[in-house]
Amino acid sequence: MARAGIVKRELKDAVTYPAAKHFDVKTFLLQHRDHGGPKSFWVGLSYFLPEGGAEMSASDIERVYIVLSGTLTLVTDEGEMKLKTMDTVYIPPGVKRKLINKSKEPVTMLFVATYPEGER
Repeated sequence: MARAGIVKRELKDAVTYPAAKHFDVKTFLLQHRDHGGPKSFWVGLSYFLPEGGAEMSASDIERVYIVLSGTLTLVTDEGEMKLKTMDTVYIPPGVKRKLINKSKEPVTMLFVATYPEGER
């Protein structure tokens, strides 16, 4: 039963999108305002293949990563940390980061982010 204001999306209906500066990663939009979802943030799902990742870069948005399975390495100017299953990390606007899957198994990560300042 549908309820007013509630938007359910099944993974089978998720739309893929190109994630800038990512490689060997498959990305899906789970909840997005363009699909009737939240107006101030969006939620994505990423599958990182072995040796897949994202180049060192900064963004003007807030981001939260939640590793659902596997181990992903997060690199910042201060060093690197391993993100394991069910670890979360918050990345503030302007902070540079790099992601790399150094393992031989895929990594599944949930991604929550605000929209860019001019799009909020």
